[in-house]
Order: sequence, then C-alpha cells, then structure tokens
Amino acid sequence: MPPARRPPRPAKPNLAGETPPPPPWPACVSESLADPLDGRRIEFSERHLQAVWFDAALRPGALRTERGEPVAVEQPGRWNLEAGPDFRDAVLRLGADGRRLAGDVEIHVRASDWHRHGHAHDPAYAGVVAHVTYYPGLLPAGSLPPECRQIALRDGLAANPFFSFDSLDLTAYPYALREPETPCARILGAKTPEAVAVLLEAAGLRRIRSKAARLADALPALGPGQTLYAALMAALGYKHNRGPFRYLAEQIPLADLKALAAGDALNAYAVFMGAAGLLPAQAPARWPAESRAFVRRLWDTWWKHQAAWSGRALSRRDWKLSGLRPPNHPQRRLMLAALLFVGQPDLARRLAAIRTDCPDAALAEMAALLQPGPGPFWARRLSLSGPPRAAPVALLGKARTAAILANVLVPFLAAAGNREVLEPDWLRRLPPEDDNQVLRQAARALLGPDHNPALYRSGLRQQGLLQIFHEFCLNDRSGCARCALPGLLAAAPRRA
Repeated sequence: MPPARRPPRPAKPNLAGETPPPPPWPACVSESLADPLDGRRIEFSERHLQAVWFDAALRPGALRTERGEPVAVEQPGRWNLEAGPDFRDAVLRLGADGRRLAGDVEIHVRASDWHRHGHAHDPAYAGVVAHVTYYPGLLPAGSLPPECRQIALRDGLAANPFFSFDSLDLTAYPYALREPETPCARILGAKTPEAVAVLLEAAGLRRIRSKAARLADALPALGPGQTLYAALMAALGYKHNRGPFRYLAEQIPLADLKALAAGDALNAYAVFMGAAGLLPAQAPARWPAESRAFVRRLWDTWWKHQAAWSGRALSRRDWKLSGLRPPNHPQRRLMLAALLFVGQPDLARRLAAIRTDCPDAALAEMAALLQPGPGPFWARRLSLSGPPRAAPVALLGKARTAAILANVLVPFLAAAGNREVLEPDWLRRLPPEDDNQVLRQAARALLGPDHNPALYRSGLRQQGLLQIFHEFCLNDRSGCARCALPGLLAAAPRRA
C-alpha cells in the first residue's frame, strides 16, 4: 500500500501579506474561491487570469495599483506562447495624467508566486512593467523590476455581478477570441493567394539565407564539424532548452567528445548526462531492473570525469522540464546527440556528400541522417524510470526533423558552399513542420483569424511567416501604429 499522505499545514500569512483561502491547492494548477455570482466554490488557474487580462470584456475597468494609482489598459500585450513573461509589449496609462508605461506583463495567482517561480533573478523578466495577480499583496521593495507596478484583479472582478470563472471558455484564448483585425491582415486579405505565397516564400528565402550566413561566419574559426555540432545541439534543445544544449556544445567540443567516447556512443551519452546534471545519483529500487543497470553503466563512465566538471556542470534547475512532452525530454535528445556525433561516421562529411540535384531525394537522405536509431535502452522508452512501451519510439519525430532540415542542415550546406540548395525551386520542396503555437500566432497577426492554413503548408512558407513575425511583429511596441510592415505590404502588387 502507498504511504499515507501527510495532511497539509494550516495556511499562514506570507511575506506579501496574503492569507490564502483553504484548502491549499497545488502550485500553478488551480485555486478555490467562492464564485461572485452564486457562492459556489470553483477552481481557477493562471490561464483563467490570463484570459481575463487579455479580454477587455472581462478585464475590470477600474484598476488600481497596490499603491492606489489608477491604471488604464491601452494594450494588454501580445499573448506570449514562448518562455518568459505572459504578455509582451503591453501599454498602460498611469495616474490622472495618463503617463505611458510600456513593457511586459506577468500573471500570477498570488504576488509571492513571483519568487516561487524564480522570476526575481531571471533576466527574461527584467522588462516586466505590470505584475498582475488575483489576490492583493505587496512584494518587498526591490523584488520586482524598477518600473513594475503591482495590480490585483480580485476586487474588480468581485464587483461585477455577471462575472464567473466557471463561464470562461479557455479554448477560445488567444486564437478564437475576436480581436480587432490587424492592418497587415486587412492588406493581405485583399491580395490573391498567389501574391501572399510570393511574399511568404521571399521572406522564407531571406530567413534561410540569413541562417546560412551566420553558419558561414562560424566556419573559418570552428571548422565544419564543430559548426554543425553547435548548431544541431542548439536545435535539439528546441525552444525551451536551447541555452543548456548550446552550453554543452561549448564546454564539450566535438573533438573532446569523440576522444572521451573512444568510439562508443554510450560513453558520449554518459558525459553529456553527467555534465548536464541529468544523470540520477542513483536509480531507486522501484525502477525496472533494466533502468537501474543502464544508470550504473553510465556512472561507470561518468565517475572518471566528474571531478574535472566541478563547478561547470549544469543542474536540473538549469533545464525547463515541466510541461515538456516525454519524447522531447533532454535525456532522450542527448542520446540522439551522442549517436549522431559519435555512433556513426562524421556527420558533416556525410551531409556534404549528399547529391542535391534532386531535392526530394536529397531531403530524404538528410532526414535519414537524423535517424541513427534509438541506441540501447531508449528504443521503447520515454523516461529512465518508466517501463518499456509496446511500440518503438523514435528519438526525433517527423515534425522536429522537418524543422532541423530547414533551420540547420540546409543552411549548413549553403554555408559550406552548396548554393543549389538556396534556389527557390529547391526550397519549395522543404517539408512543413507541425502546426505550433508560434506559427498560429504569426498567422493570426499577419493573415487574420479566418485565413486558410493552406497558405503556409510548406516548409519555405512557414519560414517566411516566422521571418516576418520575428522581424516586424516581435520588434513592434506600438500596437501596429508605427510598424513599417503595413506600408511595405500596401506597396506590393495585389497579384503575383
């Protein structure tokens, strides 16, 4: 029988002066409160609060900071679907004179969540100008960025007799909610699909060429092998763990990795896992016997190098592990890196040897290079501690393979001198990535809520959509008012 769960401790006031209501709910999952309309107890989460902040029909109109300063929301910000603050580029008006404050917004249930989530020392949150919470509560001086205001929603929501968290449809945010159409969506909506395709493909070509130029700049100093290794390691980290993967590529250069591995990919994997801080100190007895044996095998290699990594090794705190799909866990991706760069002949040379006169065949060969097999242990597992699955699980899925083709392998070939792969007809054969949150946000901003997704169902056009979004939308803090893109689009021909 599982051990009895320890009863929760009584709730006590915290440093922000808050007394949370019983019962205590799991962090960041939900809270319990009396519904303002009929007194029923319901659950709500940070996502409910994000929807309230984002939707002007729900957001209280008479907001004040915790110091009593009136706040008017000119722009709630752009709902951030990546790591970092919840909303980017918000615009607030403060006080009776309506002075303007622009920056990011972070949403929490309680003020003290700012510290509990580790934002106080995270530079990604240095631009936060509004810390919006449900419960009132002041954080100690110096806890927040200098210009940041603290705003609580509870009293404003309670004053609205028609508001209920229970009635919110969270699936409507941020995409299905009707927002004012952007200038770009109005302009592109008047153009033919062919003209939009030309625009997206031109932007996609610009994006891939810029990636090739950056890799070409690195080649003289690093050489082909290390250049490809560093770029591919960052790509294996995907959006959440690019930094730790890049750090490992810098601290364990490819030549050193091969020397430490002595031709055995498992040795390389042990070094990766130890330096990453992801190798368990010991395998618990409840783990399957194969898992315990595998961890012991990794330690047989890592203990020889552990002392040399004193002060340099990462820890689990350096990785974003919550919210990851199990197939994308760094422990699996590091096995793939070991197999790619140690478990087979030199990857850069194999890539350069591929004939590119037939794009489809070349892309298929390039994709096959990224599928060296799962190696020992990981063939049917998603975690170190879990049992084997009935069906095999690839270390890299088709969608991520497509992303690496467009973002790393093709630009690397171009950087190494193969200009054929930068021809538009060649790049039109790039397979698309799976639809994701960033693509959906970019498409909504540029093409409007009712666009046809077929407009960007190719790898090149997806790259174009991302190029425009990153070059213009992410750098615009005026709510489209001073963005140069609408003028450029208006001047472009209506037909291809």
